[in-house]
Amino acid sequence: MVFQHFSLFEALNVAENVALGMEHPPRQRELAAKIRAVSEAYGLPLDPSRLVGDLSAGERQRVEIIRCLLQDPKLLIMDEPTSVLTPQEVEILFATLRQLSAEGTAILYISHKLEEIRSLCDSATILRRGKVVATCTPREVSARELAEMMVGTALTPPARAPRTDWAGAPALEVTGLSVASPMPFGTSLKDIGFTVARGEVLGIAGVAGNGQDELLLALSGELKSAPGMVRAAGVDLGDKGPNDRRRAGFVVAPEERLGHAAAPGMSLVENALLSGWVRMGLVKRGFIDWAATRRFAEGVVQDYDVRTPGTHVAARALSGGNLQKFVIGRELSQDPAVIVINQPTWGVDASAAASIRQVILDRAAAGAAVVVISQDLDELMEVADRFAALNEGRLSAPRPVQGLTMEQVGLMMGGAHGMHVPEIGAADVLHAEAADAEA
Repeated sequence: MVFQHFSLFEALNVAENVALGMEHPPRQRELAAKIRAVSEAYGLPLDPSRLVGDLSAGERQRVEIIRCLLQDPKLLIMDEPTSVLTPQEVEILFATLRQLSAEGTAILYISHKLEEIRSLCDSATILRRGKVVATCTPREVSARELAEMMVGTALTPPARAPRTDWAGAPALEVTGLSVASPMPFGTSLKDIGFTVARGEVLGIAGVAGNGQDELLLALSGELKSAPGMVRAAGVDLGDKGPNDRRRAGFVVAPEERLGHAAAPGMSLVENALLSGWVRMGLVKRGFIDWAATRRFAEGVVQDYDVRTPGTHVAARALSGGNLQKFVIGRELSQDPAVIVINQPTWGVDASAAASIRQVILDRAAAGAAVVVISQDLDELMEVADRFAALNEGRLSAPRPVQGLTMEQVGLMMGGAHGMHVPEIGAADVLHAEAADAEA
C-alpha cells in the first residue's frame, strides 16, 4: 500500500528506505541494482543512493511505489496518490498504473479527485459515511453525478458576485519576503513578493514541501520577518506577531487541524476563544466572557453545519471534516480584512467543500483579500482570480486564472523560469473581465 502521507526516513537514502519495507532485503548493492531495473521498467527514474530528504514529493512517492513493486504485488492500494504531484507527474504516475494493470496487478485507487477516477478507473465504488451507496462505471457518468452520489444531494457550484474595483492601497503587500524554515528538512522562503487587493482571491499552488507551511507561518506572524516585508492596508506588520496581525484584520487557518489550528483536548468553546478573543471581544478587563465565547462557538457550529453533540465536546472528538469546518468558520466569522487559508477543503466531503468555497467567495465579495494555498488545482481554478506557484521556496509571478492551461500550471509548479512573467494586478484582471463581457 502507498499511503497519502509517506512513511519514509528523510535521513536515510532511497535504498535504505526500500530495505526497511522488505521482510528479507538483499544486500545494498544488489538492492540498488533491483531499484534501478524496476525504475527503468516502469518509467520511474530514481537514484538509490540519494537521501530522501533531498527528494521532491513526486520522487518520494516513487520510492513508496518501487518498494511495493519489488515485492511482486497482486494488489496495489493507493490513497490520494496525486495530492503531492504536478500535472506532469500525474501523467507519469497514470502511465505506470496502466502498465501495472495491463500486467495483471489489481489496483485499488482511493481519491476524491473525480476526473482522475473517470480517466483511470474501470469501476468505482462510492462510500458515504462508511457505507457503500453506489457502484458504477466512472467513464459513463459525469464528475458532478459522482459527487452527488457521494453526498446524497444535488450540488450547487459556488457563485461569484460581480467584482468590485475597491479603492485604496492593496489590502496585503508582501515584498522581498525571505525567512529561514524553522523545521528540519523544511523549505526557506526566498524573495517572495505579491499583492492582493480588496475583494480579490489569490490562489497559490505547489507540490507539497515547497514552502507552503513556511509561507503561512510568515503571513500569520508565527514566523517573524524583517520590517517592511508584510504590509496590510499600508501598515507595516513585518516584525509583528500573530495577535498584532489579528488586530490589523488578519485571520489564518492552517492545514494541520489538531495541534496547530485546534487544541485536541480543549472543547470547541475553548478553541473558539484561542483565536477569537482578539477580534471578537471575548476577554474584557482581563476576564474571559464565557457567555459571549459560547455564543460565538455556537454560531460557528450553526452557520457552518458542524456535526457535533455540542460545543462542550473536545476537538479530538470531531471527525476531520467537521473539525475543518469549525476551524474555517471560526476564522471567517471574525469579519477579517485579510484571510490566509492553507488547504481549505482537505478531508471534507464534496458538499462541505462547496460550502467552504462559497463562503470564501462571499468574504471576497464583501471586501476581504483572500490568499488560498492549496494542492487542489481544480479548487484554485474555481475560486481564485489570480494564480501563483511555489517551488523550492520561490513564488512565480501571479497570473490571471482566465486562460491559464494545466500545462502552464504544471510548468509554474515545477519552477520553469520561462513561466515567470511580470505580475498582473487585480485591476488588470477586472479590465480583462470587462473586455470579455463586452465581447
